[in-house]
Amino acid sequence: MERRETSIMDQEFYQHIFNKQRDIEAVPSNQQMADWALQVISLLYPEHSRQAYTSVQQLKAEFDKLEDELCEILDATQACRDCNNDQVAQDFFKLIPELYRLLNTDIQAIFRGDPAARSEFEVVRAYPGFYAICYYRLAHALYKLNVPLLPRILTEHAHSATGIDIHPAAIIGEYFHIDHGTGIVIGESCVIGKNVKLYQGVTLGALSVSKSMAFTKRHPTVEDGVVIYSGATILGGETVIGANSVIGGNVWLTKSVPADSRVYHKPDIQVLKKEEKIK
Repeated sequence: MERRETSIMDQEFYQHIFNKQRDIEAVPSNQQMADWALQVISLLYPEHSRQAYTSVQQLKAEFDKLEDELCEILDATQACRDCNNDQVAQDFFKLIPELYRLLNTDIQAIFRGDPAARSEFEVVRAYPGFYAICYYRLAHALYKLNVPLLPRILTEHAHSATGIDIHPAAIIGEYFHIDHGTGIVIGESCVIGKNVKLYQGVTLGALSVSKSMAFTKRHPTVEDGVVIYSGATILGGETVIGANSVIGGNVWLTKSVPADSRVYHKPDIQVLKKEEKIK
């Protein structure tokens, strides 16, 4: 294949890319970071792993190894330049028992709330909702420790694997149930209470706002015991879905509803026989 001559503009472009390649620091890939999180999940839930441990000490050593790996990730990504990454990693692993407790409530919520679930083992091993929640809970713990970048990488990995997009800054209570899940979006400043159930295609998003509102409450609050069916869209930082409400499929909400509400969308659907005409 005949090559064209390199112009001055081409040379400037290649020099620019070369400078970027030379100056960039070697950091773990997004996949390596996601694999680290999966190893943590697999220790908590051996249903995800074929590894068998012969003693408590051996298991503790594996947690210690993952703590060291987290510190290496934080160092490599310069995630926390003004803090002690060793301390951040230690603080994260001190939260593991509470994360495990929270995740167990999520398993129970999914198992009890889905008639198709035959066992908690099935929930852990096969349910994309639980997979996404696992990554979210780890990412949220890191976010609360002021670790930048890594939390978002973890939740975006889960997003790419499941179609469930949960921002790591969102606040989500225990006994959280995602049913099916594909297409769910949970925004950065969203607050979700306990015993909430979301079906596929639900958006808890923001109204269109300017960049200057980045650090304001832009996403809705969903109180305890709410069920939101597929395709519902709920927008706005001042929007509150009152406790124990049911939001029907394809509902569009930009204002609050009181507790114990039932909100439904009424489509105009006609069922005709073959010989009938549409009116």
